[in-house]
Amino acid sequence: MRHFHCGRYRLSLVRPLVMGIVNLTPDSFSGDGLVGDVDRAIEHARLQMAAGADILDIGAESSRPGAIPTPVDEELRRLLPVLEEITAWGVPVSVDTYKPSVMHAALTAGAAMINDITGMSQSEALAVVAGSDCGICLMHMRGEPGTMQQAPHYRDVLGEVRGFLAAALARCRAAAIVDERVVLDPGFGFGKSLEHNLLLFRQMSQTAVDGLPLLVGVSRKSMLGAITGRSVGERLPASLAAAVLAADKGAKILRVHDVAATRDALAVWAAIEQGSDQ
Repeated sequence: MRHFHCGRYRLSLVRPLVMGIVNLTPDSFSGDGLVGDVDRAIEHARLQMAAGADILDIGAESSRPGAIPTPVDEELRRLLPVLEEITAWGVPVSVDTYKPSVMHAALTAGAAMINDITGMSQSEALAVVAGSDCGICLMHMRGEPGTMQQAPHYRDVLGEVRGFLAAALARCRAAAIVDERVVLDPGFGFGKSLEHNLLLFRQMSQTAVDGLPLLVGVSRKSMLGAITGRSVGERLPASLAAAVLAADKGAKILRVHDVAATRDALAVWAAIEQGSDQ
């Protein structure tokens, strides 16, 4: 698949796309939550776009390990003022939510993509996105954020993650959603130990289904802290290494906090490995 259909946008997948994170939560694991400060959140989104983000990903509910669910009204209160501003900028905006009512409001406000950590497991959510032309990210998660990191266990992590994503894709196809609108996310850190994450990363291509593009988000995550011993604020070098490795293993979208640095790292990788610049 050479293009990703994302609302009114058609994004080429010839090179890996960089998705810039905009957190509108009070308890982001990475310490960059901008809840309650609309102006700062909009400025952060503007800086992400100026740094070269191909997609902006906005989330108004934390999905970090141990997170408590956010009421719909509060999620919308955080989300809509920022979303309504940035959807006019000419860059695709993804909204990170699993709630059908939030999806509907986000798409009405101009979002081009829905990033669902539950893999469209709710029929109501599937109905909302099926009635639009938005892009969709189907992510694997074992359990739910509040408890997902409490001794996660798999018999076959590769097979189970791929099977989950295949079932999620089948639900989308049954709802007449074309493959060009769908990307898949193995869900690093979502109900997985360090060993699970490393195995998934090493054999990332095996989690893909029918050649659909993979979205990978490991920026600043605890797996990098476990490997390096670094705190969240010191994980930029590890995040860049992981981004380049993910691209080398075929990931087509990289969800990151540090857009400019990631683009530079990818430019070096592409020039050396592919003979082209980014």
